[in-house]
Amino acid sequence: MRAEILSALNLIKRGIVDLIEEEELIKKLEKSYREGRPLRVKAGFDPTAPDLHLGHTVLLRKLKHFQDLGHEVYFLIGDFTALIGDPTGRSETRPALTKEQVLENAKTYQAQVFKILKPQKTKVVFNSEWFSQMKAEEVIKLCAKYTLARILEREDFKKRYESGIPIAIHELIYPLFQAYDSVALKADVELGGTDQLFNLLIGRDIQREYGQEPQVIITTPLLEGLDGVQKMSKSLGNYIGIMETPFEMFGKIMSIPDHLMWKYYELLTDLPLEEIAIMKKQVSEGNYHPMEAKKRLAFTLVAQYHSPEEAKRAQEEFEKVFSKRELPSEMETFEIPAGIIYIPKLFKDLGLFKSSSEVRRLLSQRAIDINKKPLEKEELELLPGEYVFKIGKKRFIKLVVK
Repeated sequence: MRAEILSALNLIKRGIVDLIEEEELIKKLEKSYREGRPLRVKAGFDPTAPDLHLGHTVLLRKLKHFQDLGHEVYFLIGDFTALIGDPTGRSETRPALTKEQVLENAKTYQAQVFKILKPQKTKVVFNSEWFSQMKAEEVIKLCAKYTLARILEREDFKKRYESGIPIAIHELIYPLFQAYDSVALKADVELGGTDQLFNLLIGRDIQREYGQEPQVIITTPLLEGLDGVQKMSKSLGNYIGIMETPFEMFGKIMSIPDHLMWKYYELLTDLPLEEIAIMKKQVSEGNYHPMEAKKRLAFTLVAQYHSPEEAKRAQEEFEKVFSKRELPSEMETFEIPAGIIYIPKLFKDLGLFKSSSEVRRLLSQRAIDINKKPLEKEELELLPGEYVFKIGKKRFIKLVVK
């Protein structure tokens, strides 16, 4: 095998789960080098939420690896398929978004992905370009290329069908629409999370049906969030957003379980795997403190998405607040009138929490301090002055009472 092919394979295979099929990828890479034609590498994102988090970047970084190797990356925004809603992993029909919501989310996606991908080497495409032009007979032709029995092999559909939970027809054809994206783009390679494997495999089948060479499939692992257990998700509140402030990002990374940081190092940084293995060994042998290893991770990621200077300031601020127990230099500040204050309602009205019950739960856990003393009452009389509240381990707000 040529040295450049082997080198490319090593980079592509870092931190992946599935590669279907490796021999096909080698042949595609060899042909690409021989003919000077870059591979068309595709990944689709349905803009169902406006913000990207570190979980999304696992896939984006793999796209960047292909860019670094000189291949064409297609960042596909599923503005049409988002109107259907991906049923993957769902136990019930996903609520449909409006076209306005989808387009607004898509705008923010584009601004965020270029923190990772190279703009000049990225082709942003929308699948409404072909689906909005598709005629009814073409949809029927597409649906005729796959069977209901095959669709129902998918685990989530199978469970819902056997449990008598309704499955809408539009959910059943979602995988076919995703597969047709690969036909429209003539994709050589498609990337997705492990939860997308079934849909990606259908893409290979549908490409064959349309007379195309089937795409190679690469899946990346799902990244656990701050709890170290569940997949990173904004709805679960265990996420680290790539647009968060350097201090917020640094603090959140420092709060992940120690065992999880090695997965973060492998999937979210460019640090050589050999160097990560040495660091992990040093930690396990007690020669390197896990907090120092985690600080290095936090610094690396903040520098990646902001700058080394801001990463340095974030680390200094973190150490000031959490190691030296000092107050942060900057806090969210709100002005309120003096008087009797009902804390759960106030925090909800200020937009700090979605509900008063969340605040009451934190109070019952003694997880809110006022001026460095545990807050035990839900109702307080606040006289004119300044009051600093610490909420949980890393959130601080200041109330200026007048």
